[in-house]
Amino acid sequence: METHGEAELLECRLRTEDLVKLQSLFLEEEEREISLGREEFAARAWAAVGRGSQEEYGRLFDSVDVSREGRLDWTRLTTFLLLKLCEQEDQERAATVPRWRAPRTLPSPHREPIQGVVLLRNPSRYLSLSKDGVLGLWCEELGLIKSLRLSNDTVKPKDLWATAIVVLPNVHKVAVAFTSKELCFYDLLSKQEFSCQYKVQGLRHTPIALHYWFNREDPDKAVLSVGDVGGQVSVMSFRTALISLFERPSGSGAVDQEATTTLIQWAELTQDQHSCCYTSTHTAHANSWVRRVRFLGPLEAIVSCTWNKQGGLVLAWKETRGSPLRVTNFNTHTGISDLDYHPALNLIATAGLNNHVYLWNPYVTSKPVGVLRGHMSSVLAVQFVLRKKQLLSFSKDKVLRLWDVSSQLCVQRVAGVFPKTGPECQTRLLLREEHGHLLLSFNGQLLVLEARTEPGKRLTSHHSPVTCVLYNALFRQVISSDTSSTVTCWLMDTGQKVKQFTRCHGDAEISTMALDATQTRLFTAGTDGLVKVWDFNGHCHHRLNAGGDRAADITQVLVLKRTVLVVGWERIITVFRPAVFSKFFVQPCEWLGGVQHRDDVLCAAFRPPQTLVTGSYDGEITVWNNSTENALRKLRRRRPDGRQGLPSKSDGAALRANQSAVAGGQPSAPSAPSGSWLPPAGGEGDPEEDGQAITKLFFLERSKAVTAAGGADLVSCGMSGLVRFWNTLHCSLVGEFVAHKRSGSIILTVDGSGKYLVTADVHGGVKVWDVQDYCLLRPADEEPRLAPPTPRLPPPPLLARLKPHLDCVMHLETCVHGDQLFLLSTSIDCTVALSYLPGHCVGIFGQEEHWHLGRVERTLLPNKVQDEKVVAAAEEEEDDVGEMTPASPLTPQGHHSAESLGAQGSALLGEEVIMGEEVEHGREVAGADKSVAGAMVDGRGASEPGPALPKLTNNKSVAGAMPNTRRPQASSRLSSTSSVGTFSELALGELQSVEDLDKPDFVANPHLYFGRMWDSKTPSPPPPTPPKQPTLKASFDERSLFPKEVLQRVEGVSGLPARSQLARGGKRNAGHGHSRRHKLGVTGAFKSK
Repeated sequence: METHGEAELLECRLRTEDLVKLQSLFLEEEEREISLGREEFAARAWAAVGRGSQEEYGRLFDSVDVSREGRLDWTRLTTFLLLKLCEQEDQERAATVPRWRAPRTLPSPHREPIQGVVLLRNPSRYLSLSKDGVLGLWCEELGLIKSLRLSNDTVKPKDLWATAIVVLPNVHKVAVAFTSKELCFYDLLSKQEFSCQYKVQGLRHTPIALHYWFNREDPDKAVLSVGDVGGQVSVMSFRTALISLFERPSGSGAVDQEATTTLIQWAELTQDQHSCCYTSTHTAHANSWVRRVRFLGPLEAIVSCTWNKQGGLVLAWKETRGSPLRVTNFNTHTGISDLDYHPALNLIATAGLNNHVYLWNPYVTSKPVGVLRGHMSSVLAVQFVLRKKQLLSFSKDKVLRLWDVSSQLCVQRVAGVFPKTGPECQTRLLLREEHGHLLLSFNGQLLVLEARTEPGKRLTSHHSPVTCVLYNALFRQVISSDTSSTVTCWLMDTGQKVKQFTRCHGDAEISTMALDATQTRLFTAGTDGLVKVWDFNGHCHHRLNAGGDRAADITQVLVLKRTVLVVGWERIITVFRPAVFSKFFVQPCEWLGGVQHRDDVLCAAFRPPQTLVTGSYDGEITVWNNSTENALRKLRRRRPDGRQGLPSKSDGAALRANQSAVAGGQPSAPSAPSGSWLPPAGGEGDPEEDGQAITKLFFLERSKAVTAAGGADLVSCGMSGLVRFWNTLHCSLVGEFVAHKRSGSIILTVDGSGKYLVTADVHGGVKVWDVQDYCLLRPADEEPRLAPPTPRLPPPPLLARLKPHLDCVMHLETCVHGDQLFLLSTSIDCTVALSYLPGHCVGIFGQEEHWHLGRVERTLLPNKVQDEKVVAAAEEEEDDVGEMTPASPLTPQGHHSAESLGAQGSALLGEEVIMGEEVEHGREVAGADKSVAGAMVDGRGASEPGPALPKLTNNKSVAGAMPNTRRPQASSRLSSTSSVGTFSELALGELQSVEDLDKPDFVANPHLYFGRMWDSKTPSPPPPTPPKQPTLKASFDERSLFPKEVLQRVEGVSGLPARSQLARGGKRNAGHGHSRRHKLGVTGAFKSK
């Protein structure tokens, strides 16, 4: 049963330039509007726009002309399009409204009101702080890990009162404010639990509001904003945050820095006695308590709010260095209890005490640009949903509202599910978008709302967000994992679920997976810091302790021939050597290269025979020799001033020292202590502000001559929406282009031949690019080791644009299956999608209607489309820059019909359709299928060098060449069968050819031997033998039948002659009727007697 999908309606695919072309059809030279008939409109519109087909324009005419007037003008067409698009937008907006589970109350260790809840990343953890200084550490699933009480030598423990907490992600610290007018900075990487590294004393007033911001492109530049009870807003600007926040006093180098706390006086900072930090202040709020403060990075300004009507919202900025802050007051007319900022929309949302939520443009202070009305009491907290451009607000009467910012309408209201408290309740709000967790604190209680997807509303493959997907060529199956620690296997040919393993890592989510070279072992990595090795029967063979008995956010597992590399949560590579896999619990080995990254390593890529590259959170790429584990080179994008993106005073020295240590047999030790209480924290989850972090690295299959000439051999992407091409030999950035505009974080993958580059964004969109001839040569005026500051290039040809998912795409994987190139993708919307590469969506794994890839005609891998009109009848034609829109979007259940796609491919070929070859399940071996896709695919989707993809410019030659490759491909699979499995002891090979056997003469000439028999009559069968009658085998004697007394009495009655006669008659007539009659007579005589 094939899947059947409907093409997306034409009116939903029209662009602005297409509407302009349509408008010109209804205007005459005198600019007068005219009307068109159905046939005329379909022909002229298709010729002018060139998108779709005449039949689609005819159906559009019928949809508009509901009154069947037979004529159509521009006014009626635009009215229909506006109503149709508005309806579609309303449906999409309704689909994005979260469905909340029943609220869950967490076992809180706090007895006093909670002052703040913050999120740590790498690994993902939550920290909650209460007024009495009790700190709670929560895992990603919101289970309490531990709690401890902060200590401060300045005050007694019973007098300790914490007021605010903030995370410093780029330096792995947490800042806490106290009523003792102090700021304490705690180091998360310390061996001691939450040790205080810096303490700022002597503040003028008690700080109660904190906010931290750092520059993603230059993490040394950071700003800590402080608001206090005296109405003063202070800004602490750091120049070298990565090196040190404050200067240590002289002579402190010889003291154990883990056990000491550096005391900093506020007066020293205001007098500029610290060269690495300077301060600025303003008192525009008079004596009102500053309830919330935030630094706006794109504007380089500080916004703060108070409960006072006068000066309820203040914006401050510095025009020149050294000058005081300039301030401006917004005309609020009410007190403000909370605020938030959306960098993409450039809007400030404020929670008013007059029951309203206000939206402000930072450049317009006279009045708000929007007012959200609906709350019946004072609004306590607001927070933007950045990706969906929505706003959450919570009021004093415990009502949660979700607003659509564009329409300024309330799309959801949640009430009656929150706990009852007294009149004085302190509430904090924290939303984690990617996991759908909303945390709310009510005094000392902590409650969580979890978003869920309604079953039956839309199709899903998993019950939780899907994190990773792999293709197993050995079993011809697709393997996917999700955040609920479930691994599912699917049939590639039909999309059916084969088997499922639950709770593989307990309550920890699975973050990534990998396959070994034999594709019989599956590596799963969880947030519990473990990497487990499984077979496909669900048996766990090994546990790799990657996190050192601690939780770790593992982002990638790279399985090589002699090593297994694990990265994601610290600055060093964690390595396991399979040679020591003799025990169930395996401990990591030492990475000889030491620490070469300044921030957490997020991804890695390998190119045979020994080239390894790693990318970190700060945008730095390190090239390694995997055999010696020695760092060779570093790649960084240069800033406009010509310097590297991250300044380092000891980059070269540390590299040389490490190389010399490795050469001398003394590898350098990691700078981060292995016994630290928490792994380093990452950045905050603002996708619009994410900068240089590298999330994916892939090598391009290019010749050594191209690399030597300066061409790109490495591609990377990250959280800035850019795709960068690097030359690892010359350490240069060859080029970059914007793959997805207005999308913070993107991911990518490359097919085995290096022709197709696939990128995906946080909105569920996927783009396919042709990079076969992209960035092959460096500009002639470029020096070998000097890259231009911004080598921004035109984008490569865009072959296809898909929308297989509704939310953020988490993982991409390419694979070759049955001589066809496919794309696998996963998303937060709990789906695993299959698509042709490049081209159409096939379906969603787990849908009711199964596809059958084996029944579908072979589809082409087009390099370029020659005739746009022919392609328009089958799919979508390219635009001016080679961009192609999806010809067949998802069906209501999710997906494109494989049958219809095969028909299109048949139309393009113009030849007899070649059906796909049916391959027995489990018999195809990884790395042995050298098909028309031209690559040998490994378990992860990356490929080894193979023959290039043929350009399908002659359809007849390609169609005729395909059958000739059938038999060699089958023999190659059989001859390279893996030595594992149930029939591993059997030798499989081709059958030996058998010569023709000589037939016997009676077989060749039967008429010579059986001719007389054929001519003679058939003899009649003998008559049947009559059945035999049963007879007595011996004569019987009456004397043996009757008692002696009876016989004597009979003889006495009849006399002796009768006796003798009886004896003679019995012998003579044995078995005949006389004796039978006589016996009856005797019997009758006996009866009468």
